[in-house]
Amino acid sequence: MSLVYLLLEPFAFDFMLRALATTLIASVVCALLSCWLVLIGWSLMGDAVSHAVLPGVVIAYVLGAPFALGAVVFGFLAVGLIGAVRDTSRIKEDAAIGIVFTSLFALGLVLISVTPSHVDLNHIIFGNLLGVSSAESAQVAALGAIALAVLVAKNRDFTLYAFDPTHAHALGINPRMLGAILLGLLALTSVVALQAVGVVLVVAMLIIPGATAYLLTDRFQRMLLIAPAISVLCAIIGLYSSYYLDTASGGMVVLAQGAVFILVYLFGPRHGLIGRGVAARQRRRRVTANRAG
Repeated sequence: MSLVYLLLEPFAFDFMLRALATTLIASVVCALLSCWLVLIGWSLMGDAVSHAVLPGVVIAYVLGAPFALGAVVFGFLAVGLIGAVRDTSRIKEDAAIGIVFTSLFALGLVLISVTPSHVDLNHIIFGNLLGVSSAESAQVAALGAIALAVLVAKNRDFTLYAFDPTHAHALGINPRMLGAILLGLLALTSVVALQAVGVVLVVAMLIIPGATAYLLTDRFQRMLLIAPAISVLCAIIGLYSSYYLDTASGGMVVLAQGAVFILVYLFGPRHGLIGRGVAARQRRRRVTANRAG
């Protein structure tokens, strides 16, 4: 059996092509957004929004509306509720996030348990990448294009907001507005990734690529290139692995991302655990050699 055959066989099927297209779109959009989430420190917010969309998906199913519509509505609702609890009480943001996302996620689980359905709604929780329809793939492409366009158009403003919101305000940029736009994009991107890996694993796609790129470079613009590249590579590896190992596709994509993160964490040239140790030994040797000279 030739290598070319092994590479091409999975994509002889339409469902694999749709899965590849959906995963690549979700991977690129999530990876780009993850760079800002990691820098701002909104990783938990990504977890909150990705879980909070579940009841919206179930309600959309009951009403016969697109899943994406319900997910977007509840994603924005979660962001609004978190902000309201934080701003109108003594509760800090991390506690507000935990309260809102666990409550909405629990509501989604209850709605699933009482909703008669010919569709296995548990796929929303764990993902159903190989079952993505042409219509759902088109929805993902449309939502992904919107999110990508906003991220590219507001790249400089978002970067300034991430590094120095006070300076952004001094330049006449409204930091609260930028934060609100980013949170809206987070809700939208969660819906994009929902089709690929499900609610439970969305947070991984929203954090791991950016965190991995952050260990590889000190320049943010390079992060914006490295994170999507890693995410796309892991998407392809995950799909191939799931096909030949007969395992869950979404889970394999995230496992591939986790494996790459571990490798970078250990062997990264500048910030890797082992890499830092090697660099420290080399510095000590140079110092010793200079003293001896």
